Amino acid sequence: MSATTARSWFPAGPGAPAGRGAVGDRPQKWGHPVTYFVALLFIGVCIAPVLYIVLGGFRTNSQITTSPAGLPHPWVIGNYVDVLKSNRFWGEFANSLMVALASTLGIVVLGLMVSYAIARYDFRLKGAMYSLFAAGLMFPMVIAITPLYIVVKDLGLVDNLLGVIVPQIAFGLPTTVIILVPFLRAIPDEIEEAAAIDGASRLGFFVRMAVPLSLPGVVTVGILAFIGSWNNYVLPLYILNSQANFTLPLGVQAFSSQYSTDTAKVLAFTSLAMLPALVFFSVFEKRIVGGLTGAVKG
Repeated sequence: MSATTARSWFPAGPGAPAGRGAVGDRPQKWGHPVTYFVALLFIGVCIAPVLYIVLGGFRTNSQITTSPAGLPHPWVIGNYVDVLKSNRFWGEFANSLMVALASTLGIVVLGLMVSYAIARYDFRLKGAMYSLFAAGLMFPMVIAITPLYIVVKDLGLVDNLLGVIVPQIAFGLPTTVIILVPFLRAIPDEIEEAAAIDGASRLGFFVRMAVPLSLPGVVTVGILAFIGSWNNYVLPLYILNSQANFTLPLGVQAFSSQYSTDTAKVLAFTSLAMLPALVFFSVFEKRIVGGLTGAVKG
């Protein structure tokens, strides 16, 4: 090995100057200032309404009237305390939680089964089935809300939480299948063959190997399903009639209509209604990005 080659492989001493090939010593390149300005502008547009709603709940109606864009002075926690003490808020919170958990469970379980069959088995109309789920992404629930209401009415599920859960599962499956199929398809066939030699059945391989290996995608679709169900407004608006069955998005609309003169309390109720989804998304943000990245690579 020549001296030049040796110097390129071994690090320089503490007092030696950094070599030209040292990657870690390269100066960091910053982007154009306009790019950062545009990014900060978009961040501000997204965060400003949320901050206004949250801070508005700590103000009085007179403060909002005299200074709509001002900060709370003094800070008032009575609005949030009144909302948290009301049985109405906790009843709607329980309904939203029940609908979101049931919808998420149905979407993840059924989506895993369908995705596994499409990804790991060859059968007739396999491509047509996958294309059908892909086409489902182009038809949002708002477009099909009228025929969907008729179907739910014929099933006798109007003003029933099941009338919201079942359609949400159906409309959540396309996204789930599109994300999970690449994860399940990327599992090497050698692993499945080795599991079969060890005596594992197809169901055993699915439960013990396929699901754990595709866990990033499973977590991603679960988070997306939960947030989408929690924030869903159109479907509960058509299906649920009695206030006892209202979810939080419907509760916000009904509360703002009933207390239209008490703007501060309406803002407090809205803040508490959107807080669980914001916290849930913030905690699992990296999981969502990682899962979607894996789906694209797959």
